[in-house]
Amino acid sequence: MDEETKKKVLNAQRNEITEYHIYAKLASRHKNNHNKKILAHISDDELKHYKFWKKHSHVDVKPKMFLVWWYYFISKIFGLTFGLRLMEKGERLAQGKYNKLAESIPEVEKLEKDEREHENALIALLQEEKLKYVGSIVLGLNDALVELTGALAGFTLALQNTRLIAVTGLIMGVAASLSMAASEFLSNRADGGEGKNAAKSSFYTGLTYVFTVIVLILPYFLFNNVYVALTATLSCALMIILIFTFYLSVAKELPFWKRFGEMALISLGVAAISFGIGFLVRMFLGVEV
Repeated sequence: MDEETKKKVLNAQRNEITEYHIYAKLASRHKNNHNKKILAHISDDELKHYKFWKKHSHVDVKPKMFLVWWYYFISKIFGLTFGLRLMEKGERLAQGKYNKLAESIPEVEKLEKDEREHENALIALLQEEKLKYVGSIVLGLNDALVELTGALAGFTLALQNTRLIAVTGLIMGVAASLSMAASEFLSNRADGGEGKNAAKSSFYTGLTYVFTVIVLILPYFLFNNVYVALTATLSCALMIILIFTFYLSVAKELPFWKRFGEMALISLGVAAISFGIGFLVRMFLGVEV
């Protein structure tokens, strides 16, 4: 085995022992027995893969403890499925580095293929509340972004006063969040909720809506210039869309750019139309504040 191949083998070996420790740590600290068993199963698989690479390197390697703690904390904060899918994405980016190993070690190609398929199947079996209620979160987020960016854009030109716009938007946003939460509750009660708790669904919808309202209105409390505040609000809206779309694309393996483009286009499009309506109201009705 030449030096370059040995280096790649050691790198693959280190990745496997690192992933073994990540899954083992998550399994040892997880309360859900169903998820604990799946994580322990994947952990055992990673250890077998580590031993496979060790047969070729003939040395032991240490895990990358920074990555062990990093993915552990990511999984605890943002959810198990998101953390593990994010780790998978990182693996896929590095996959090209190991493809040439199949030329020297024929078993590598089959090992990698079986590992990905088995791991994906097991991760898909994980039970996680965050993903069960993601539809309610999407509902609260989409409605808040579309309604409030549009309303704030319209108020900006019609009212021309940042404090007045902020207070008006806040009252409207809180009222809308309560309305959305109530509608989600009644909707889930009416159709049986498909395994979801109606109260939790309404809570996630309302909480997401209120959070989005606070973020979008904050610039109007921080800046005196209405156009600077509007620009900051639209930037915040795009940032929320970017972060949430990334989360969703990783956790549920959905296309990122398509969903980001749709949400951004709808939110900014409604804001542009509302801004135009505000201009017409100010010009034809002579509203001055």
